[in-house]
Order: sequence, then structure tokens, then C-alpha cells
Amino acid sequence: MSKTDHIILFDGVCNLCNGAVQFVLKRDKEAVFKFASLQSDAGKKLLEAHGLPEDHLKSFVYICNGEAYTRSDAALKVAARLSYPTKLLSWFIIVPRSIRDFVYDLIARNRYRIFGKKETCMLPTLELRQRFIS
Repeated sequence: MSKTDHIILFDGVCNLCNGAVQFVLKRDKEAVFKFASLQSDAGKKLLEAHGLPEDHLKSFVYICNGEAYTRSDAALKVAARLSYPTKLLSWFIIVPRSIRDFVYDLIARNRYRIFGKKETCMLPTLELRQRFIS
């Protein structure tokens, strides 16, 4: 992996997280994002490499230019790289981080109860497999 890779680490059993990955895949016109579940060996290694705990399952992580972003910062930085009109969501960066992360954490704490979870991680289709890090 290079420092210029754009990598999203996500909770592979969370329905909301899997939906977010599908959302990004549809709007990533330049196919710059790569993905790995937080539960995978690759995900665990990337967490460790960026000083994040291996059990960091309450947030998705966005890694770009050698930096790891979590929670609302990660979501807004990903939105900024997507096609219009989704790109406009990145304007929420003007909201103080404490407020953004409060809302993010509220959703994260309740995501399994509201959206459910899978027994296993998502398996990408053959055409999308190259976008996932194994």
C-alpha cells in the first residue's frame, strides 16, 4: 500500500456500514477508494500501523496520505472525494467536531439495534473484488 491510497476500513458485519460502502462504491466515479473490513487481517494490520486499537469497531476509518481519520472527520473527508451532490456533505466540517462526533457516536452506539448485523462480513462481487484489500 502506498501513502496515496484511499482506504476505508468498515465494520464488516454492520448493515449500516455495508450500506455506506455500497453508497461510496456507487459515487466513487474515479474508483479511488479501496476497502477492508475492520475484522479482516488487513484491517487489523492497518489499525495497528496507525496506532488505533484492534477492536476499533465503533467507527469506520479513512486512511489517506499516511493519516488515519475516524468518526465524523472520516465520513466528511470521504464525502469530499465523492461525486456531486454527495460532495456537498463535506460542508458539515464547519460544525464543531464535538457536535459532529456526538451525533456520529449516537448512531454508532445504536447501529446494530436499528439497522441489524450480519453473521459474516460482506463478500464483494467479482467485479468489485479488486477494490477490497485482503
